[in-house]
Amino acid sequence: MIMLLAASFVLLPGRAHAQWWTAAPADYEDCADRVEKSSLSGEAKASALSNCESTFAARRKRGGGYVYHDFMQNRSFDIAGPNPTAAEQKMIDEQYAIYLNDQRRNIILAAFAKKQSEAQQQVVAETDFRDEATTQGAAASTPVALPRPRPKPRAAKGPDCAAEPLVCGWAKLSSGLKDIKDALFGAPAPGKTKRT
Repeated sequence: MIMLLAASFVLLPGRAHAQWWTAAPADYEDCADRVEKSSLSGEAKASALSNCESTFAARRKRGGGYVYHDFMQNRSFDIAGPNPTAAEQKMIDEQYAIYLNDQRRNIILAAFAKKQSEAQQQVVAETDFRDEATTQGAAASTPVALPRPRPKPRAAKGPDCAAEPLVCGWAKLSSGLKDIKDALFGAPAPGKTKRT
């Protein structure tokens, strides 16, 4: 049996043997420091740092202790170790429930305030409309004598001889015949109109 134990101990891979003798990292900072000092590079190093982040939720504080940042409520909590204990996680969850209730209440209050503001604006608009209608009604019931515009005298406008030469020729002929008639028979006396 001792031979079997000795053979299994010799056949263990070197890395597993080394891990048995080295302690696991105590917190994120220790883990990240070990990754930085290792021979890892590129994607392997990024993967190892990501593993440190997922293993340790809290970050070390300068004065001692740890701080856990909850992204859901954008708030940090002081905790004793590199990961929250069950009691600390319960307290963080209770704070998150309070945070959600506050958010819900703030949303409801904002919606209520908006609705109340819109109602007040509508009342003001209706009052302004009624006041304007009353002012216009009072002005309409009071008769105001407006001056009547005087008609503009019409200027005697002759025909457009450039556009209608025949009309202009007829007007000249008619005027000439009247002048001959007046010269032969005399102009009619003012006040007497001739009946036809």
